[in-house]
Order: sequence, then C-alpha cells, then structure tokens
Amino acid sequence: MSRKPIKIHNKSSKPDNIVLQENERIELCESIERKLPHYLSPFFTYLKNAVSLNTRVAYLRDLEFFFRYLVQETRLTEAEETRLVELETLDKLHARDINYYMGEYCARYVVSGKDNDYLMENHNSSLCRKRSSLSVFFKYLYREGLIERNITDGFNPIKLPKPQPDAIKKLEIDEVAVMLDAVETGKGLTEKELQYWQKTKHRDKAILMLFTTYGLRLSELEQLNLSSFHFGRGEFKIYRKRGKEVNMPINRSIEAVLNEYLELERSLIPVQSGYEDALFLSLQGTRMTVKAIRQLVKKYTSIPLGTSRSDGYSPHKLRATAASSLIEYGFSIYDVQSLLDHDNVTTTQLYAAHRKNLKREIVNKYELLDEFDKGIRSNYKALPGEPEALPINKSEVGSEPESAKLEDNSINE
Repeated sequence: MSRKPIKIHNKSSKPDNIVLQENERIELCESIERKLPHYLSPFFTYLKNAVSLNTRVAYLRDLEFFFRYLVQETRLTEAEETRLVELETLDKLHARDINYYMGEYCARYVVSGKDNDYLMENHNSSLCRKRSSLSVFFKYLYREGLIERNITDGFNPIKLPKPQPDAIKKLEIDEVAVMLDAVETGKGLTEKELQYWQKTKHRDKAILMLFTTYGLRLSELEQLNLSSFHFGRGEFKIYRKRGKEVNMPINRSIEAVLNEYLELERSLIPVQSGYEDALFLSLQGTRMTVKAIRQLVKKYTSIPLGTSRSDGYSPHKLRATAASSLIEYGFSIYDVQSLLDHDNVTTTQLYAAHRKNLKREIVNKYELLDEFDKGIRSNYKALPGEPEALPINKSEVGSEPESAKLEDNSINE
C-alpha cells in the first residue's frame, strides 16, 4: 500500500523542511521501537524527553544492535526475533556479559551482504557511545525495578586518547585563500568539473564562505532557506542542536557572495515544486543534499591540500578551520565558543592551543626589560645625595641626560 503525501500543518517558527526532517527521524525511531520488546515502551518515552532527537536515534540503533547480538550470537535467549527477547534474559545478564560484547564482539565483527561479507570495526570513540547507550538503558531498568541488579558499575572503562591540538585537521589561512581562488577561477579543476563549475561557481563560493566564516555544521547549512535571511536587519536564522534558534549577523562579504549567487545563478534554475524556499539548489532544482554538499567541500579542499578528491576535507574540518582562523585573528576563545556553539570551552581551547607560534608571540610582546627601563626612566626620583638621572646602559654612564640639558637651557632663558 503506497503512502499518501504528507502535508505539513506547521504552527511553529521552524521552517517546513526542518519539521519534515524531524518527522522522518521520529518515524525512524518508531520503526526501530517496533523491533524491540513491548515492555520497553516506558523506556522509549523516557528517551523522548531525556535526549535530543539525534541522540535518541543513536541510542535506539545501539539497542537494536545489542538485542540482535543476543538473538543471533549468544545462547542467552531462545527468542528468534529481537522483539521476543524476554525481560528475564536481561535480568540474568552480568557486567561480564556486556564487557565481552563490547570488547570482543563490537570491536570487530562480520556483516554478511548480498555479494560480499564486510569486516566491521569500531574504534574506542564508537565503543564509548555504545557503552553509554547500554549504561542509560540498564540504569533505567534498575531504577524502574524491572531488573534486580545495577550491573553498570561493573562495565569496563573505555579509554579515549586525549585530543591533541597538532592532530586537528584544518586548512591554514593561506590554504583557504587557495581554495577560494579555485572556486572563483576554476584553477585545479578537471575538464569535466569545469563544465559544472561554470553553472555553480557562485553557489559553491557562497557555501564555502558560510562554512569558513561561521563554522556552520553541515545540517545547519543544508537547512538554510531564502526566508532564513533578513538582509534589512543584517542577520539570518539557523537551527542548531537540540532545536536552538540562533540569529547570526551577516557581514559584507557574505552578503556580496549570496547576492551574486541569487542574481546570477539561482534565479536561472527552474525550481521543482516544494523547494521554492530552499537556498542552495542543485541543477535539477531541488534542495542540495547533505551528500552533495560534502562532495563539493571535499573537491575544493583537496586542491590546496594537493590530494585526491576522496581525501579532501569534510565540512566539519571547515568548522575547525573557522575556529582556528578566528583565534589566529585575535578573537578570544569565549567569542569563538559563542559563535560556533561549543558546549564546552575546552573544545574551543584545542584550537587556541594549535595556534602557530603562540608562545613566541606572547613572549615577544612581553619584553620585561623594555617595560622595566621605561618605568625607571619615567618614575625614578632621586634620593638626597643621589644623581638626578639613573644610568641605564654603558653609553649613558657619565653623560648628561638630554632631558636635563633641555631643562637647564629653559632656566637660563
């Protein structure tokens, strides 16, 4: 049975495209929940109110994966489907069962495909998220009295390497200039790429400028609409994580590249129905997809990096580029934290620590001897029996200060 088209009845301030995207994620959550046991319904309700929508999707996927592991890879349950796993099975689990699942199974497993088997590996960052999902799950079960023991205290810790500033992948300021030159002139593009570049260069430049100026997340840029911009007020609205609405100021550079795109390219594209308000359009007249934007960024960042298109940087690396560039220009980490919406200032501090020659700049601007000499020259007052001026260096020793000569001349006159 084919599904009827969805017509949005939107009374919120969010644009229809964002409401539609959120609805698709909610439907994804509901489809996963139907694959899990019915007695977990209160936990699903808890997730709706406790975490963001994206986190809810991630937690449910991890939970489905764990239940599939119980059914297909263990003898802990006789259930043949994930939705049939008994509550008693969960109550009998020990911390060692979870530790084995995390350390042995999740770290490396094989998925059978139609034509090939795929070896899957999860590194510590992915394992940490899976561990977090199960910790939230089993703590909830224990708190609600569904299981008798809190096994989460026995979960093995997963150590993440401390982020190193030197490992941050980003473009340097001069590489940003090369990237923007490439999108303006087509330099570094292949003959096939140049054919599309002629039709999309203003759009591509506007996208890259927005990324490197504001450090936008990929989803934040993809969701932008014509109605998001109020050029008269000099601002535009974005929707950040957890549904936060934020007004961002528009500077002259951004206004110029957007006007060029709107007048010279977008106005010539036949817009498909339903995409009239979308800011960045494909040549087919539909909203640019996340995949298309990611490929665009990889293409242009690969040029200053001198690497293949597949090894170019992702949009998130341009977010790191924006953070580092702003700090290079002298903005405080708290200003950059506010602009980029970092939850914790320690994230922003990583980009400050990566600033080139930072230590050298600090000590060069803080020459104590220079400041000490200035202070002595201006503030020193001779005590009774001492000379009027204090010699500072060998060239001044035994000679009369110029200031004293001037004072003597004025007195004689």
